[in-house]
Amino acid sequence: MGSELTMDKLVSLCKRRGFVFQSSEIYGGLSSAWDYGPLGVELKKNIQNIWWKEMTQMHDNIVGIDAAILMHPRVWEASGHVENFSDPMVDCKKCKTRFREDQMPEEARNTKVCPDCGGELTEPRQFNLMFSTHMGPVADDGNMVFLRPETAQGIFVNFKNVLQSSRVKIPFGIAQVGKAFRNEITTKNFIFRTCEFEQMEMQFFIHPDEDDKWFEYWKEQRWAYYTEKLGIQPDKIQWHQHGPDELAHYAKDAYDVEYEFPFGWSELEGVHNRTDFDLSRHSEYCGKPINYLEEETKERFTPYVIETSAGLTRTVLTVLSDAYEEQNLGTDAKGKDDIRTVMHFHPNLAPIMVAVFPLVKKDGLAELAKKIETELRSDFTTFYDQSGAIGRRYRRMDEIGTPYCITVDYDSKEDDTVTLRYRDSMEQVRVKVEDLAATIRKGIKDYKRV
Repeated sequence: MGSELTMDKLVSLCKRRGFVFQSSEIYGGLSSAWDYGPLGVELKKNIQNIWWKEMTQMHDNIVGIDAAILMHPRVWEASGHVENFSDPMVDCKKCKTRFREDQMPEEARNTKVCPDCGGELTEPRQFNLMFSTHMGPVADDGNMVFLRPETAQGIFVNFKNVLQSSRVKIPFGIAQVGKAFRNEITTKNFIFRTCEFEQMEMQFFIHPDEDDKWFEYWKEQRWAYYTEKLGIQPDKIQWHQHGPDELAHYAKDAYDVEYEFPFGWSELEGVHNRTDFDLSRHSEYCGKPINYLEEETKERFTPYVIETSAGLTRTVLTVLSDAYEEQNLGTDAKGKDDIRTVMHFHPNLAPIMVAVFPLVKKDGLAELAKKIETELRSDFTTFYDQSGAIGRRYRRMDEIGTPYCITVDYDSKEDDTVTLRYRDSMEQVRVKVEDLAATIRKGIKDYKRV
């Protein structure tokens, strides 16, 4: 086992291997903004696809939408964001550093001194987290709009549209993945807290009498998603129930799935009982009834909502953190520690599923390896590499989390077999070329992290 993961190690690997880059880096970068590189965008897409399949394809009563980022300003008045979506902010009069008061160390809050330099702090003032902009040629209060701070409201304002067009019946859900924007006072920990991020949210509409039942159901579903679908280590996640001081203004009950990041336990996803707050408020503010008629009983009611709200970009950080391992394999020929850095992605998440190598570039091995890689491309994400020693090629693939490597050698020309190497165990087996796809698919289905 190697040394413990730190954020510096993870950030370094992400840049070196093309997962995440600092935004606008050639101009010195923009704080809190990050670009996803060739491997990062594949990892993010894979996570999103698995979430979407779990939420829509695997449920016959959940449908999807993609609502606009810009919405009518009244949406955010009804939702409470104009009134309540703010954090207490303080500034250091000496070093000018800005802090969220509620996230400062307790000693600094009690003494009102800067935790960085010891200078005097200003009195706390409320800071609204919504980004504002203007629609149209003139910038005035009459055409001010907001970049949405969450994706949930796009679902609530489309409740009647979905109900009428999709013929869904209570209980049913509406799912959405999309960008959200929050003008955070302090951003930190790489891609954990940023001003621009992506959310994966599902709002499940139910009869008010059944809220406790469905709340427990979705807690169970979301736990299984992380441990079984994403392959997150169970001892690295936990539930945290919101206390009375933590509950949002709309919530009856709320639990967070927390992950133990290198910087400590922090929220990954929330499961909330939002009651009928959202639909009732939008009904009040738009002046139109937003409710549901149960055809069989003729009962009309405003549905309660059980929300599952996960950060896509936070899930990327979770998967990266959970997969990272440094293994000490002993000493090399020079007497130095032989450290293997390996990313234990679940195969369904891996940016590259299969890498194909010719043992050497000559004698037709490269052509045969390229042919195999091309044939596998329609079923898996593949990568072809013919440069460097075979051991170094394996290590490069280990570091980006490729679960299967195929090596074509001289025996391959004689008996139509290749070496299939498994990332986690480093086990190597001979497999017929015609059986490769089936063998890899079985490996994905039966995958257990070593």
